[in-house]
Amino acid sequence: MQKVPTTTLSRATLMFPLALVLFEFSVYIGNDLVQPAMLAVTRDFGVSSTWAPSSMSFYLLGGACVAWLLGPLSDRLGRKKVLLGGVLFFVLTCLLILLTQNIYQFLALRFLQGFGLTVISAVGYAAIQESFAERDAIKVMALMANISLLAPLLGPVVGAGLIEHVSWHWGFIGIAAMAGLSWFGLKSKMPDIQVSVPKRSLRYMLQDFKQVYHNKRFLIMTASLPLLSMPLMLWIALSPVMLVDELGLSSVEYGLSQFPILGALILGNLVLVRIVDKYPLGKTVLIGVPIMLVGALILLFGTFHQDYVLPCILLGLSLISFGEGIGFSIVYRLALMSSEVSKGTVAAAISLLLMTLFFSIIEIARVLYEHFHIISFAFCCLVLLLLWFTLPRTELKKIMQERAANQQF
Repeated sequence: MQKVPTTTLSRATLMFPLALVLFEFSVYIGNDLVQPAMLAVTRDFGVSSTWAPSSMSFYLLGGACVAWLLGPLSDRLGRKKVLLGGVLFFVLTCLLILLTQNIYQFLALRFLQGFGLTVISAVGYAAIQESFAERDAIKVMALMANISLLAPLLGPVVGAGLIEHVSWHWGFIGIAAMAGLSWFGLKSKMPDIQVSVPKRSLRYMLQDFKQVYHNKRFLIMTASLPLLSMPLMLWIALSPVMLVDELGLSSVEYGLSQFPILGALILGNLVLVRIVDKYPLGKTVLIGVPIMLVGALILLFGTFHQDYVLPCILLGLSLISFGEGIGFSIVYRLALMSSEVSKGTVAAAISLLLMTLFFSIIEIARVLYEHFHIISFAFCCLVLLLLWFTLPRTELKKIMQERAANQQF
């Protein structure tokens, strides 16, 4: 693996992450604004509201389908060229969705828009990890997460406003405009990171992926990422149907309900930035996941006591979000650095596995929700977090012990 020169975090070097996070914000709000508007979309296309979660799952599936290509392509052509091309493609698909006439065309364009997720995860994140030293990279990722979390905070409110006053079409116009603005920032401020990778055939590219996927540590750490992030993602996918259709909240009340949950995630990321230098890498994960488990139990309790269901949802998911905030960036870093293969390929392998798992879990949860409603959501969250206490926790402790033996803290 070639060593790429890294830099320290400063006001000047922060301009590239800020330009990248504007695109990340556009991609995320491309989900978080659209999900509450999906009730209006399904009405316009004359289909059941249970189609609403499919907008998110097809978005994630689109991200999975090009991960194998974009990472290695950015190794060869450079991160900057691939990232700029990906931003332009995302802008185009946001505008084309305005022409859709039925739910199938809509989901096809959502699938194509999902490519933007891989542009972020397989190219943008790899560039961040290569540009900054280890703990600075974790801080940058946490700060980027805080800014991008404005998307799920503002998205439901803006989406509710679109439903009430104008059309969901205007949401995609706004998303395309923001992504277009980020393109100019990236073109100006992103360093042109060139990783010297010899031109090789598709067979050799596949061998690199094979090497990554045969790495046991990589598989365990990457598979643990959805265990931490899926409870909140399931909430974003299902909450419009859960709160508006089932619990009878208004669109505005639905939007406001997101604030304590996603505010807790922002708080968790801020806490991580403050304490990441003070503790061994991985310690915050060991603290955060038990907090998340307590949140899942509170959530499950609420499903059996209807008088307390909404307070339990808000409290339980707030604890889950806080725990994710202090742990997710650490696990992502450890997964990315668990293989010696070039980081574009490793990031692409992470993205491919994650997006596939995200799509599968959301679709399974959607089907379960149709039959068992809110209780199925609570059980899904609990099962995901209990799974983390198996191989992922054991592997994380091994990594921490190895780092301590090598005096890496």
